[in-house]
This record gives sequence, C-alpha cells and structure tokens, in this order.
Amino acid sequence: MTVTATGYPAQLDRLPVTPLHCAIVILCALGLTFDVIEAALGYALSATFSSPPYQVAPYQLSLLLGSIFAGGAIGSPLLGWLADRSGRRLALGLSLLVLTVTSLLAAASPDVAWLTFFRVLSGMALGAYLPLMVAYLSDVLPAARRGMLILLVGAIGFLGAPAVVLLMRWLTPLQPFGLEGWRCALIIGAIGAAATGVAFRMLPESPRWLFAAGRVEAAIAVYNRFMRHAGCEPLRPDAQLHARGPDVERANFWFGAARAYRPRTALLCALYFLSPWATVGFPLLSGAVLVAKGFRVTDSLLYLAVSLFGPSIGVLLGAAFIDRIERRTTLALSAAAMAVAGVWFATSNAPALLMAAGTAFNLVGAIYVGALSIYGAELFPTALRATVSSTAWAVNRVISALVPLALLPLLKSAGPLAMTAVIAAALCASAALVLAFGERGLSGKPVA
Repeated sequence: MTVTATGYPAQLDRLPVTPLHCAIVILCALGLTFDVIEAALGYALSATFSSPPYQVAPYQLSLLLGSIFAGGAIGSPLLGWLADRSGRRLALGLSLLVLTVTSLLAAASPDVAWLTFFRVLSGMALGAYLPLMVAYLSDVLPAARRGMLILLVGAIGFLGAPAVVLLMRWLTPLQPFGLEGWRCALIIGAIGAAATGVAFRMLPESPRWLFAAGRVEAAIAVYNRFMRHAGCEPLRPDAQLHARGPDVERANFWFGAARAYRPRTALLCALYFLSPWATVGFPLLSGAVLVAKGFRVTDSLLYLAVSLFGPSIGVLLGAAFIDRIERRTTLALSAAAMAVAGVWFATSNAPALLMAAGTAFNLVGAIYVGALSIYGAELFPTALRATVSSTAWAVNRVISALVPLALLPLLKSAGPLAMTAVIAAALCASAALVLAFGERGLSGKPVA
C-alpha cells in the first residue's frame, strides 16, 4: 500500500467515524464549553453591572462588555499564524492555558477597570479557539459527517452559556467564601480550561497539516493511528519509502498562492464584519434590555439563562441537515429567521414571549455561527486554513468589541426596537451578500 500526499487525505475522508474521532470531538467540545463560559460571562455581567450595588456608568459597561472581543482581535491572528506554523494542537492547548491564567487574574480584580483589562487578556486566548477548533476538526473529520460532528461539538460547548448564567444566579446571593458570584464563575472556568488544555496533548496532530508542513513520517504515523481505530490495516514500513510530501509553497497570506484566495477572504471578512451586530449584540445586551423593560436582575438572569439553551438546541437541529443543504443557503435562511426573532423580542413584554423569542434568536443564531465557521474553514486549503480563518475572525472580534459601544447608547436613548432595527439591517445585508457573492461551500465534500 503506497500513500502519497495526494492520496492520503482522500483515504482519511473515506474512513468511518472512529473512537479516535469521537475522543477528538468530545475534548474539543469541552474546550469550547469553557471558552463559551468565559464569553457568556459578558451576558450576565451586562445585567449585573447595570444594577445596584455594581451599577456603573454606561461607558464603563460598554468597555467591559467589549473588552473580551478587543483582546480577540489581537490574539486570533497570532494564534492562527502559530497553528499554521507549529500545529493545530499546540495552538489550541496554548489558548486554553492562557485563558486559565487570565481568568484567575480577572477573578482577583479589585475594580471594574482592572476587570476590563484582564478581560482583554482573556480575549486574546478566547478569540482564537473557535476558528482554530473548526480548522482542526475540518482537517481530521470524515467529509460526509464533518458538518454534523462540528455542530455536535457546538451543541455541547454552547451549554456553557446557560450553565454559567444559572451558576451566577445561584452564587450571587450565597457569595461562598465571601466571593461574588461572577468571581466564582471565573475561577471555575479557569480550572476547567486548565484541565482541558493539558488533555489536548493526548490528541493527534492534524495529519493534513503535517503533510502540508512536509513532515511526512509524522503524518503517516498519525494516519496509522486513525487506521487502527477504524480496524483497517496500517501502512507497512516499506511503504513509507514511497510516500513523499507535498510540493507546496510555505503558507503565507500575502504572497504566492494565497493571492488567489483574496476574494474569498474579502467575502469572509465582510460576513464576519456584519455577524457580530446580531450574534454578539443581541445576547450580550439581552440582560440590559430586560432591565430596561423593568425586570429585576435575578429575573433577568433567569430569562437570559433559559434563552441561552437555544444555541445547543439549534445546533442539534442543524446537525440533522447541515451536510445536506448548501452552506450558502443555510446562512441566508438563518439570517432572515434571526431578524424576525429579534423584532419579536424587542416588541414583547410578557415573560413567556420574551423567553420564547430570545430562545428562538439564539437557536437560529447558533446554526448561523456554526455554518459560517465551517463555511469559512472550507474556503481555504490546509496550508492557509488556520491563518486566513483566524485573520478574518479578528475582524469579527474588532466589530464585536465595538458593538456594545454602539448599541448600548442606542438602547438607552432610543429603546429596544431601535437597537433591534440595526441588528435586523445587518442580518439582511449578510443574507444578500452571501447569496450574491458566496460560493456554495463543501457540504459533504472533502476539503483541500
């Protein structure tokens, strides 16, 4: 059996889902859970710091809510570059370990200013995890089940959002060891991120990346590991003499072969520019919207927690069809549905309707985020996948940092409906853009 750099990935794509694939999915999901926990703290903090005894000025709250995304704008391209230079597994594990340290520092913050600063540092790790994880999973998962399994990872990971909000609601009146609920949540998230980051050392490196980097022997060793788990015969030792690495130019976003992918990069950056107005702005400011409607903080946290079960439900539903429908179509339909749910939330006052509208928005939003992440990873070859995806994701982080600065004053001055109108306009523009200029994607097809 002779394997070349061209034939190897095709054989990996044809493998069934093995126990090794399942282990990768579970560990990536755990990492995403603690990543989501840290990000979702902002949702709860928007309600907590909008009311006594923490009540802070709107500009301070905007800076706090945007801090996690400002850090991501710096960390995402750096860790994406590291992932294409030194490996996906190293970059993923490092992001979680950095998150551990910065979360503990944030938990010890003496005031809002220091909390904001340490949240910027946490964002440098948080900002890279999702695109790096999708790049890694796109490399190693079988083509026919790639979208479904990535969304299952999201279904598990997104449970971290309601979990941390409910945890804060429970801990806030208790204040164990004299610590506020949000400090306890940061400490718990840091411990989980540390354990998961260390466990990433047990996962195999992406064999596609190893081939692209010219490390043929290491790639074949990882390939044999997948083959053994699939119950297939591994490469014979003498067959390795016939394997040769790919003759590709070293990954560089600005030169050489990468030039051909700049139109795709521009489209992806545009979609990532528009998406935070909805996928970040709506859940991040939902707590503040509920407070503005007259609900108590504890009630707001409860309604928010219920609506945050929507992402896990959404990606479970999306997993059933994600590999059967064009990525482009999924993105356009999801954007339209989110716009409708957002307006419904803004015009409702009854608790049941608010929870239903919030859940519906977050449900469809999770499908949109998952589909966009997969779509972005599939647009680029292995040698460029992490770098370009993470660089485009940095655009998302920059706009995510600016969204609270723009939407929170609008909410305070003009009310929920005006804020929702901006969100709906961004969603409509996203749908039009992807339908007009987007490629169909690689639903159920091998990546390059």
